[in-house]
Amino acid sequence: MLDKRIRQLRIEWRINQKQLGDAVGVSKQSVSNWENGNIMPSIDLLIRLADFFGVSADYLLGRADLRTVNVDGLTDLQVTHLQLIANDMKGK
Repeated sequence: MLDKRIRQLRIEWRINQKQLGDAVGVSKQSVSNWENGNIMPSIDLLIRLADFFGVSADYLLGRADLRTVNVDGLTDLQVTHLQLIANDMKGK
């Protein structure tokens, strides 16, 4: 599941493997190996990936399907705006 989630998020973010590798401090080859299921990232790198993409490690590992958004540092009004935008995008 981790391989698919990394690839899916990278594509959604419209970045290539080198750009993701640069962002988390590894080579393009490491990202390629993760996405092909050849190797798994270390716990430290899993945390870096989760932080970079703004998702939980559980989401990356396939233990949760719910994505979260980190709203630390936002005001209550800004969080409310994000909730309204998300609801609007869902068609509510």
